[in-house]
Amino acid sequence: MGDLLEFPTPSAQGMAFLEARLREILSAKGADEELIAFATHQLTSIYHRISETEQYRFAVRLPERLAADDREALRQEISTGLEAVRKDNHALMLELVAELVLAQVHLFQCQRSD
Repeated sequence: MGDLLEFPTPSAQGMAFLEARLREILSAKGADEELIAFATHQLTSIYHRISETEQYRFAVRLPERLAADDREALRQEISTGLEAVRKDNHALMLELVAELVLAQVHLFQCQRSD
């Protein structure tokens, strides 16, 4: 069986969920469409920037005498470790993105009322 392609991608689904929740929260707090559009634009822009940084790529040169099974086991260990680091970083980055977007929304609101 071939590879399974998901549409939209999990990251696109996640972004759509975040945007929808932000719209709901701001609407419930009485935000107008201009503020909601600003906030969702900021969220999308920042989220795309951090998503690009999560694409870890590097090379490890293994000794030629290493057995194929050992190579595969090492590759799997490295992949598992990197995925754990990526998940931890992603969770922290989402918190920071939320704080940054809220600060930018607050600043936007203050500048509009001047």
